[in-house]
Amino acid sequence: MSPAAARDRLALALDLPLAQAEELYQRVAPYFATAKVGLSLFAEHGLEAVERLQRLGARVFLDLKLHDIPNTVELAASRCAEMGVRYFTVHATGGPAMLRAAQAGAEKGAAKKGVPVPQVLAVTVLTSLSAGDLEAIGHALSPRELTLRLARLALDCGVAGLVCSAQEVGDLRSTLGPKPFLCTPGIRMPDGARGDQERVATPQEALRSGADLLVVGRPIYAAEDPVEAARKLAAAVSDI
Repeated sequence: MSPAAARDRLALALDLPLAQAEELYQRVAPYFATAKVGLSLFAEHGLEAVERLQRLGARVFLDLKLHDIPNTVELAASRCAEMGVRYFTVHATGGPAMLRAAQAGAEKGAAKKGVPVPQVLAVTVLTSLSAGDLEAIGHALSPRELTLRLARLALDCGVAGLVCSAQEVGDLRSTLGPKPFLCTPGIRMPDGARGDQERVATPQEALRSGADLLVVGRPIYAAEDPVEAARKLAAAVSDI
């Protein structure tokens, strides 16, 4: 894979104050085409965080994991699309009506502003959850079984992409085929710490299993040398 292609497959999770997020993205932009704005950054800075990263040339992945009644999610999805983001997330557990509303909102918001429709990514099972965690909240299915069930539901509702752990991405790709866009967080280098993630994989494992986009945060921003960490990550992806 070429360095440019590797860059397109990597998203940097910027769970940092905005000034630090901007500074870090500028330093590692040669390796990351996409900047992920999550709950902490958006709660602190809102639209400003999106706009400032876009001005740096980043594709923005707005990771708010919308989960509410269909009307509320449709309105929120429309606002996300109006910001010109490339991707935004919803929880697949919100159900069919909510998922269809999210897609409808994305299309309406994009049309209103004359921008491309963002890809709605349905979060299946959080990578921080283990089988024991699912059992504790009342799910009898394993993470793999629940992921596949939610993935099929989301795709049937018109959502273009899915967020899943790298441990399930191979099953999804082999079962659902080449069309769904598959995004995998919980990426760690072979010698990296797991942190609060339960279901992790290396970048090579995730890509070989069929992932389209890898989300990496702490292995970069918590590294002693973030630029060197980004370079090593990009090199690992380029070797695929």
